[in-house]
Amino acid sequence: MSRTRTLRVDRVACTGQGLCAELLPELVRLDEWGYPVLSHRTVPDRLRAHARRAVAACPVLALHTEDDRT
Repeated sequence: MSRTRTLRVDRVACTGQGLCAELLPELVRLDEWGYPVLSHRTVPDRLRAHARRAVAACPVLALHTEDDRT
C-alpha cells in the first residue's frame, strides 16, 4: 500500500497572510483577495519537505497535510 500526501487549507481559519504561497509556490497561489488557492492537492515527493515547512510556518495553522492510503 502506498501513501500519498495531500494538502488542504482550512478556509475558516485562514487570514490570508500569504506565507504558504511564498514557501510553496509550486502548489499554492493567492487569489485576488490574498487567500490561498491550491493548484494541486497531491504533494509530490520532491516537495514534501517544502510542504512541511509551509505547514509549520502558517501563523494561524490553517494549512495541513494528510497521508492518504491508496
